[in-house]
Amino acid sequence: MPTRESLEQSRILRPVAHRVLAPELWRFTRRSVPRGVALGLLVGIFLLIPGLQIAGAALLALPVRANVPIAAAMTFLSNPATTPFILIASYYVGSSMLGRSGNISQVMALVDGNASIGRWLAWLFSETAPVMILGLFVVSVISAAIGYLLSVWIWRVRMARKWRARGHGEPSTKEEGLSRLDFTGSSG
Repeated sequence: MPTRESLEQSRILRPVAHRVLAPELWRFTRRSVPRGVALGLLVGIFLLIPGLQIAGAALLALPVRANVPIAAAMTFLSNPATTPFILIASYYVGSSMLGRSGNISQVMALVDGNASIGRWLAWLFSETAPVMILGLFVVSVISAAIGYLLSVWIWRVRMARKWRARGHGEPSTKEEGLSRLDFTGSSG
């Protein structure tokens, strides 16, 4: 595993090291983690090209100030076991929205056959491409939104539990809770 110092000295990263190695991109904070989850899901589902998913999520994490490790890790939710389901859902969503259908077996043959870039480019001009691309976009945006909201909720629940475990529980009576809300200085 490379160290921070070795990354700073890398010829490739040196011009952007101050940006890539910014501490806020690597800390687990209540704002950066949900951004990382959303970004990782968006890139991981929409960009179904292995290798480019992680690099794309890591690069896009810089301008949106998302947690880089979380963004990279979330791309792994699209894997060989989940890709067929993602493609079928995307095809269904895209064909429903555009009101036309295509041949999903073309896409599955390209995925299963490890097609060359030339075959993928030829597919982009087929009847199925707009349906699939629109479906992938919609599915990835919805997944990113759900992932963002779910991670915010999980973060809040986790922090509330830690807060209570430290002995800062909820007020025991309704009156105690109301007296906290009284901003006039009187407690009665």
